[in-house]
Amino acid sequence: MSTITKSVDVHADVTSVYNQWTQFAEFPRFMEGVDEIRQLDDTHTHWTVSIAGVKREFDATITEQHPDERVAWRADSGPDHAGVVTVHRLDEDHTRVTVQMDIDPEGFVENVADKLGVLDRRVQGDLDRFKEFIENRGGAETGAWRGDVERPGQA
Repeated sequence: MSTITKSVDVHADVTSVYNQWTQFAEFPRFMEGVDEIRQLDDTHTHWTVSIAGVKREFDATITEQHPDERVAWRADSGPDHAGVVTVHRLDEDHTRVTVQMDIDPEGFVENVADKLGVLDRRVQGDLDRFKEFIENRGGAETGAWRGDVERPGQA
């Protein structure tokens, strides 16, 4: 299991940044290798990804979500991974987005990519493209989901 932690500072307010991060269908616009994400309900998504020429599909569950703070998830199928994205207000117009992911690469190609730091660079690249995506929109999000999902056992 590898842990990846990356962050980026975005010139947009914390609410707009958080709102954009809840728009999973938009992820293919800034995440390398993400072909499609379908939101099945408030806490379940279906992902189609292509990594190093290998196409995979998996389901994920949002395990915790609090507006303007965090979105946490775990994979239900496919490569074993889980993570959390947090947004931190730096000032009125700037937000730090931090991704922490635990991933257990599946197969030879994914293991080699992990060992060579490809996964680290991909996550940072995705964050850099997210920054560009929202900043090019003047900080305006494409939508929002403001629901609250309590961590299992916390409700």
